[in-house]
Amino acid sequence: MKFHNKIGVLAYHGDVIEHISAAHKAVQNLSLSVQIQEVRTKKDLDIDGLIIPGGESTVLHKLSQREGIFEVMKQIPFIFGTCAGAIMLAKKIYHKTPGQKTLRLLDIEVDRNAYGRQTDSFEKKIHTALGDIQAVFIRAPRIITIGKNVKVLARDGDDIIACEEKSDENVYIAACFHPELTTTVFHEYFFRRIYQR
Repeated sequence: MKFHNKIGVLAYHGDVIEHISAAHKAVQNLSLSVQIQEVRTKKDLDIDGLIIPGGESTVLHKLSQREGIFEVMKQIPFIFGTCAGAIMLAKKIYHKTPGQKTLRLLDIEVDRNAYGRQTDSFEKKIHTALGDIQAVFIRAPRIITIGKNVKVLARDGDDIIACEEKSDENVYIAACFHPELTTTVFHEYFFRRIYQR
């Protein structure tokens, strides 16, 4: 696999700046020589991995379709999706809007906005496979079921809130919360899966 030493952040809306900031810190922490760049068009997709931030999953779908990158994104071998990004990765979603599509790369079923409205957002300490962190939930989805090859990275009680699937050489990671707001450990884990295998 040929590497470009570039990671993209889908930059239509949502926590783009926060993800770029967390990614830069993660790169520094790991002493990697990796460029972090915004992704909006096909010319931006000469990358090793993609981060899909939170926001509104229907908007992410529509804008990536409009820019002609929706199908191209399916070819990216490493993708990390948070909140709406987790929805974008899922093979099946509940309560989707008419015509809404996902990349169907990660073998999970997700319920959109399962944690309620923006006003129902909350923050709590959670235990993850990467250590204990503060997790921020903003109109978060809920992972309902996972496939047999999906590894759980974090739970909130009985709910799976972060997971990963390795398929051939590809790695897909989903988090229902917003790690970019409180920690770099998930970004560091993502980058290690790409560059330190």
